[in-house]
Amino acid sequence: MNRQELQDYLHQFLSLDQYRDYAPNGLQIQGKSTIAKIVTGVTACQALIDAAIDQQADAILVHHGFFWKGEDPCIVGIKQQRIQALLSNDVNLMAYHLPLDGHRVVGNNATLGQRLGMSHMRPIEGVAQDLVWQGQLDIALSATEFAEQISQALGRAPLVLGNAQAMIKTIGWCTGGAQDYIDIAAQYGLDAFISGEASERTFHSANELGLVYFGAGHHATERYGIEALGQHLADKFGIDHVFIDVPNPV
Repeated sequence: MNRQELQDYLHQFLSLDQYRDYAPNGLQIQGKSTIAKIVTGVTACQALIDAAIDQQADAILVHHGFFWKGEDPCIVGIKQQRIQALLSNDVNLMAYHLPLDGHRVVGNNATLGQRLGMSHMRPIEGVAQDLVWQGQLDIALSATEFAEQISQALGRAPLVLGNAQAMIKTIGWCTGGAQDYIDIAAQYGLDAFISGEASERTFHSANELGLVYFGAGHHATERYGIEALGQHLADKFGIDHVFIDVPNPV
């Protein structure tokens, strides 16, 4: 398909205009105009770029791209190497950050909730750009039992903060680096909150707010949205799609 056609479709499908973000969403590095094969991955690191070139991809779609707010704008060092590899091989790079977190079907929050077996999933509307979701377990579990369920689903044992013996049923979550949204989970009376990372202050927040926090990994919680987006494009447009996971313990 034509690159501009793909850009336009994703702009509408992911509702880009609804989000205030920290990096540009959409086409970040321009490559060839015709796209027959895409590679998806979480972060536009060198390993992913090299693997996509080996796959002879025409475009790479990621959650974490380039040009973040506050970063050094100079194209030097590893940024130069990554961009040079894309330009030399005429590969497009498209990145979708908050719009991919928030999408109701293929988004990171939606796909994480599905993977963890949540029911009654929905975003908490009107709060944090609708990026904090809530749902519930079919039966209450202890925090230790639910941590094991997370570990089985994501292939990574989560950090558990708060009372590990507490029984939990209602859960809030926001993938990635959203640990400070724990306050929102407490405000809505939820038993637990899941995100990717934890800060030093998260330990105290969990104990003082009286809920359990699960730090399930920034990468681990955000693997599934970008893969689902690529599969959606493959199903809709007949594009060849390959998801490449570059393991990351963080």
